[in-house]
Amino acid sequence: MNFRRGRREDYPEINLIPFIDILLVIVIFLAVTTSYARFAELKINLPTSSAEQTPTPPKQIEVAVAEDGRYQVDSTAVRSAAVDDLAAALKQAAGDQAEPVVVINADAQAAHQSVVNVMEAARRVGLTRITFVTQTAP
Repeated sequence: MNFRRGRREDYPEINLIPFIDILLVIVIFLAVTTSYARFAELKINLPTSSAEQTPTPPKQIEVAVAEDGRYQVDSTAVRSAAVDDLAAALKQAAGDQAEPVVVINADAQAAHQSVVNVMEAARRVGLTRITFVTQTAP
């Protein structure tokens, strides 16, 4: 007896067309967003050198100038705001270094004279390499 005569058995079927469509979209997305390096456009042979590596960077002397005119040289507070005291502190911080860089970290509201005092003290000691620290605008 065949009880399944009118009933047909359906096999589950997986439709691959949407899967292929999604893969094509992903491939197109990757092709559009990938940046290709152009190394072969200009062939350059860099020259060789037998020079020594760059020497170690010079010592930096950090000078902090507060808004109210107080000074710190390499995290050590200077006892007074006089140029002579600043010069002594800079000379002690420089030690036996030949050309240290004086890095001035001045508060934005610090008086111009306070920064000029640091520059004058550095000049008296013979430190000619001076730079300022700033921050970028947001």
